[in-house]
Amino acid sequence: MMACFAGKSILVTGVCGTVGAELLHQLLTQPDYAPREVIGMDNNESQLFFLDQKYLNDDRTHFSVVDIRDRNELIRKMAGVDVVFHCAALKHVVLCERSPEQAVLTNIHGVQNVIDAAHACAVEKVIFTSSDKAVNPTNVMGTSKLMGERLMTAANSNKRDKGPVFASTRFGNVLGSNGSVIPIFHNQIANGGPVTLTHRDMTRFVMSIKESVRLVIDSAGLARGGEVFITKMPVVRIEDLARIMIDELAPLYGYNPASIVIKEIGTKPGEKLYEELMSPEETRRTLELRHYFSVLPAFRGIYHSIHYDYPDLINENVTNPYVSAEEVALSLNEIRILLKSYNLLNAPIEKTSRRYWPGDKEEK
Repeated sequence: MMACFAGKSILVTGVCGTVGAELLHQLLTQPDYAPREVIGMDNNESQLFFLDQKYLNDDRTHFSVVDIRDRNELIRKMAGVDVVFHCAALKHVVLCERSPEQAVLTNIHGVQNVIDAAHACAVEKVIFTSSDKAVNPTNVMGTSKLMGERLMTAANSNKRDKGPVFASTRFGNVLGSNGSVIPIFHNQIANGGPVTLTHRDMTRFVMSIKESVRLVIDSAGLARGGEVFITKMPVVRIEDLARIMIDELAPLYGYNPASIVIKEIGTKPGEKLYEELMSPEETRRTLELRHYFSVLPAFRGIYHSIHYDYPDLINENVTNPYVSAEEVALSLNEIRILLKSYNLLNAPIEKTSRRYWPGDKEEK
């Protein structure tokens, strides 16, 4: 799978985001990948500048300020590219609920623009990064991600001749990513609490940033066309995560763990108590691989047939949709080991300690 990048030109959209930046890092530092060049795109000018400075001495990198809403600019920048990793998106549930039209423009129209540019530039493969919130979505962000997956699958189904291979990856919660719960918990503990939970029964599928990027890279090697790849992920009870972080961090900031209160503040509109990796309908067309699940397209290629001949297929009959509330969660000690092994207890760059819904401001 790694050999598919040797000598290739690779484009990463959303390169300033958590996943995009780690993807760039791994492509450039892992000798097995050996790309000819890696092009980073983002509309975050300031962060793009600093990223450019970080890789100033690497002649393989090129960075450009590009918004994926600009189809024509995407076509110009994608000329000569072999593989596209589409990571750019509006990802925060709260902000997408507040500005749904912006989520549509970026997460739906933006995906179609990437597809159109890939066709125009004869790209070999396009991998779209989605979310488990796309399964039976209850919020704007999840719904827009579901549409992105559908657009990718349709693009693969409708293409004539060879054309690009389009596929998607579906993430769980990326631990320690920008705006995620771990830096918020950390800052709340550093301030002496309370640590705020939306609901004590909330569960989530979790993965590290490195695991999420491995999923993206592996998907490029595995993709036959139109699939959605899902990594096998552990489940964490968010209350357990909070308790372990309190036990580990409170003494470092001069507090007795017993003095840090966990406060339940209530679920927010569009927020689920659990997540799902697949819908029951999807399980009927899912294959299990050694590290992943592959959800095959409901509508196969119209103009060509695709053979999903994965090298590590272990099960052709998947019946469990994997709902986080129904899976065995990690134990407290397993969570402790996970946090330490991924260096997730380090002080975060973000200093935010509040969790709120935009309506909270209006309700005051």
